[in-house]
Parts: sequence; C-alpha cells; structure tokens
Amino acid sequence: MRSSRLLIWFLVLALIGGGAFFGWRRFGAAPLVAVVEVKRGSVAEVVYATGVVEPTRWAKVIAYQRKRIIDICDCEGKTVKAGDILARLDDTEEKANVAELEARRALLKNDVDRVTGLYKLNAATKTALDQAITALREYDARIEARKQKLADLVLRAPIDGVVLKRDGHIGDMAGTGVNDALFWVGKPKPLRVDADVNEEDMPRVRIGQKVLLRHDGFPGQALEAVVDDITPKGDPQTKTFRVYLALPDDTPLRIGMSVEANIVIAARQSALIVPAEAVVNGAVDRVVNGVVARTQVKTGVRGVRLFEILSGLEEGALVVSPARPNLKNGARIRVSGP
Repeated sequence: MRSSRLLIWFLVLALIGGGAFFGWRRFGAAPLVAVVEVKRGSVAEVVYATGVVEPTRWAKVIAYQRKRIIDICDCEGKTVKAGDILARLDDTEEKANVAELEARRALLKNDVDRVTGLYKLNAATKTALDQAITALREYDARIEARKQKLADLVLRAPIDGVVLKRDGHIGDMAGTGVNDALFWVGKPKPLRVDADVNEEDMPRVRIGQKVLLRHDGFPGQALEAVVDDITPKGDPQTKTFRVYLALPDDTPLRIGMSVEANIVIAARQSALIVPAEAVVNGAVDRVVNGVVARTQVKTGVRGVRLFEILSGLEEGALVVSPARPNLKNGARIRVSGP
C-alpha cells in the first residue's frame, strides 16, 4: 500500500515536471526583444562634412624673403587700405646690393659715353658700341630686379579690409612658407564655412541646399548655412571636394572656428518613420500577437537615425528595433516596450 502511494506521488511529480519543462520550451525560451511603434514625424537625409569659418574675401600676407622684422604695425582689428604698410623687414643687405650695382652701372654708363664719342669719330666699331650698350642694359635689368627685392621687404595690405590677425613682433624672423603668414586681411562680414565633402557624397550636393551646423561652443543652438559654391575640381589625395557654405550676417560663429556640417539633401514633415536600425536589407520584423512577421518595406528619405516608410507598414504597427539578425520569420518572441 505504501509502495503504491509512493508510485502515485512519483507519477504526479513527473507529470508536473514534464509540464513545467514543456512550458519552458514552449514559452520561456522565447527571446525578449525591444519594439517601437511606427509613428509620424520629421526626417532628414544629410551629407556630413567638416569645415572652418573664414571670411568670404580675405588674403594672407607672407614675406617673400626670410628676413628679420624691424618694424610692424599695431593694427590688429583695424581697417586698412590696399597698399598700406604693415611691416618692414631688414633691408641692409639689399640696399648694399643696389648701391653696388648702381656704382658699377655708373662706370658702364661712362664707358657707353666714351665709346659713343669714339664711334662718332670713326674710332670705334659699331660692334664695340653695341656691346657697351648691351652691358649697360643688362645692369639696368639687374638693378631693377634688386630694387624689386628691396621693395618686397616692405609688407603692404593686399586688399581693403580689416587686419583680422597679426603674427610676429619686431626682432622675429619672417618665414616664407604657406604657414608663415604675418597678417590676415579681409572683411569680417560676410562669413562662410570652407567645408570638405567626401567625393562619393558630391552627386547629391547642390547649390542652395540648407545646412545645419554644430559647434561645441553653442550647444543646442540652431546654426544654419546655405550651400553657396562648389569647387569644380576635387583633391585626389584626400578624395574630397571643397564646398563653400554661406553664413547669415547674425551668425555667432567666429573666424577660425571648426564646425561640423550636415547638408540637408532631402527632408519630410509628418512622414511615417521607423528607426534606421530597424531596417535590414529593405525589410523589418513586424510583431503581430507576439510572432515575428518579416515585412518588406519601401523607404524614402533615409536619415542618420530615422527612415521614412513609403509602403509596407501602417501607423501604430510594432517593429523590432534594433533589428535582431538571429530572429526567424514566424518566431515567437517576448516584447519589451514601447
């Protein structure tokens, strides 16, 4: 009798355990996934770029010769006219060179006068006279070249504008490289962003497109620009094209600031949208009564975080987001969210 009771209890426990195991296999093994609701909102497709704020019209002033600065204006932030003197470089050597050449020219001029007189008396040949004149003209050319070098030691404003920046002090050695500018002269307004865009994105960029800018110094502030011009030739080394973005006169951005730019290629308002991470190979995993239903969709504007859905889904539908590559069509799941 006791043995029978023990057998009955063993069978009951086995049935309970088997049911629990079946329930775990049937329900507990279903993966827990996050879902979002398809809704309407704004979406924009953008091309990313980086750039630097620059004046629309400006010029660098760089020394032609590596010489020491002997005088420099205190003119940063001040208005100048084209031709105004900004700095002088040490001209001691060039002045000595010009003086030496002019002394030699004086001797050659005397020689020309002497040979000319002899030629008139038939005491010198035409060849001798021509040689004397040629030698004089060669020295005239050499003197002119030296005088130009002397003049180049006076650095002048290349255009009308404001001295935006001055680098250098009396006693410094002026360099001649592209990165050795002593002055930046230009108009403080209007400003633009000189942006570099990857060559694969260029077919979508057009003049007149709106641009959204970002700078860490202005968090949360709307900074806008417009595509104003595009260089016809790209850089084969960096594989980028230079794109100029016009800034409004009231922009808080300042010359020399680095910015991130999002060029708006397309935008939609009140569009049917899903997270970009929910779409894989043109399909989403829709969830209906806890079961995955893989659904092909047609997308429109494709933003960085959101995609516009043109067909395949309706507002209010639930889709898996982010997509789970291991999910199979028809699989039962457990839902978390939205």
